[in-house]
Amino acid sequence: MKILVTGAAGMIGQKLCARLAQDSALGGRTISSLHMVDVAAPVLAAAAFPVTVEAADIADPRLAPRLMASRPDIIFHLAAIVSGEAELDFDRGYAINLDGARLLLDAIRAENLKSSGAYRPRFVFASSIAVFGAPFPDAITDDFHLTPLTSYGTQKAIDELLLSDYTRKGFVDGVGIRLPTICVRPGRPNAAASGFFSNIIREPLVDRTATLPVPDTVRHTHATPRAAVGFLLHAATLDGERIGPRRNLSMPGVSVTVGEQIEALRRVAGDRAVALIERKPDALISRIVSGWPEKFTACRAIELGFVAETSFDDIIRTHIDDELGGTIP
Repeated sequence: MKILVTGAAGMIGQKLCARLAQDSALGGRTISSLHMVDVAAPVLAAAAFPVTVEAADIADPRLAPRLMASRPDIIFHLAAIVSGEAELDFDRGYAINLDGARLLLDAIRAENLKSSGAYRPRFVFASSIAVFGAPFPDAITDDFHLTPLTSYGTQKAIDELLLSDYTRKGFVDGVGIRLPTICVRPGRPNAAASGFFSNIIREPLVDRTATLPVPDTVRHTHATPRAAVGFLLHAATLDGERIGPRRNLSMPGVSVTVGEQIEALRRVAGDRAVALIERKPDALISRIVSGWPEKFTACRAIELGFVAETSFDDIIRTHIDDELGGTIP
């Protein structure tokens, strides 16, 4: 089985590729090769199969036909610029988040037509809960309409429609997974509007201060990087007949307020960690986040076997286990 991962240098991409290298198989099939692509060259320590690492721009129209020429069996399309950056740089957001996906889908279609329909890979697309926009019900159901309120959300929503249509036409076997905010993200703060959700947990756990730009009452849904990798792997192996024609799914997660996040941090790491959170209101971040949904039923995803954490305490402990060696410094 040949696998292609775009956005492979990103946090989730790195963890996904490491998991593929660790397992050497997916869905009971042996992995024969892995192609990792990102704007900066990805890194993978070791694998039992050949690995190709490439630095390239997903918006370059010459790239997708070349990637598809080898006809990968499974494509994980994770390449994107984050929400805050997409909102500030309109052109770049559409070039990467929309045109990049369209170029890949068109290149797959070209290979499909060349093979008279014999080539139809599983295309797993990392979408976002930003495809939804206010006003919201208490919990977003599987049939809630797409009304994004940001450029990033609009780009992801268009990608979802393209994925469904290319799947309907038989060019690709697509699955879109709407990721909740991934928390706690390892590394350093980035340009994502949602980055503070991780910052206020990750930084205090290692005795660093963190900035909180929104009120404690802000509610959001979260899942760990470990859960996100699990979502992707499960989406890659699901029977398409079980999914049916509605190919985009909202993933499960833990819905909590920022205040509840902070109390979970207090339970796990104590008052000293909480004291390192500094409140500095940011109008742009507050506006962006206020347009995001707070809670999901995720009934279809749960029925199809997608699994996430069930408490924010578990989310913090998973970060400690996976990123801090199981202990707080």
